[in-house]
Order: sequence, then structure tokens, then C-alpha cells
Amino acid sequence: MIAPFPHVYRASAAAGQSGDVAVDSPGLATITAGPSAPFGGTGAQWSPETLLPAAVANCFVLTFRAVSAASMFGWLRLDCRVEGVLDRVDRQLRFSRFRTIATLTIAAGADATKARRLLDKADRDCLVANSLVAAREFTAEVVSA
Repeated sequence: MIAPFPHVYRASAAAGQSGDVAVDSPGLATITAGPSAPFGGTGAQWSPETLLPAAVANCFVLTFRAVSAASMFGWLRLDCRVEGVLDRVDRQLRFSRFRTIATLTIAAGADATKARRLLDKADRDCLVANSLVAAREFTAEVVSA
């Protein structure tokens, strides 16, 4: 069941002048983050630039789960990769494009056309991606096990 809207989500970050950033949300485990490699970080931890595409990928998978369940469509595995392109746009740094690449594995003999339709619906309905101003691209492949 979906709770009545609006929903409010909270997160916080804290750090000293150097070192890791502690990222928290009530009831969740703390994660450590820092600058991405292009901004002088090691590239060995989560950064704002990796968390945003991760949120898009996670949202896509969860949205597909919901739409496939509503359609009573069984599937085996969904792999989703999101590439976010950070660039200068109108003299500001921002994500200019997100490319979602999804591979859905279905049982042999399952309806691949329906699978593709549900993947497209999940792409259209992903609330995180819909909240971004960047251009979006979507590529999907359906494979039989």
C-alpha cells in the first residue's frame, strides 16, 4: 500500500574540513562518501555524482517490480545500469543526460512483447528520473533464460 501524499524523505551529511562525509537517513545505516575522482577524490567511495545515477537505477528496478506485479508478469532478473553525464550547461555544472540501460531476463516462452512494454512503462514512471531536468535515454533488452 502506498501512504497518502506528500511523502517527505530526509537525509543528512556531516564532515570536517577533510576526510569522509557521513551520509545518514533516519533508520538507515550510515554510508561514507567523498569527492569523485574527477574532483580530486580516490574514486573508491560513493560520491554525489555516483549516488544520483544509483538512485535512478534503484528507482527503475523498483518501479519495474511494481508494474510487473500489477500486470502479473513473472520475470527472472533485471539488470539496470545508469550513466549520468556531468557537463557545463549555461556556465553551470549539472547533469545534462542520464542513460538507462536495462536487461531483463525472462523464462523461455514468456511474452517478450509484454516484457518490453512493462520496461517502457517503468522508464516513464520512475519518479526519481522524472524529477530530473536532464535529458533521458532508455535502452532495454529482453533475453530468455
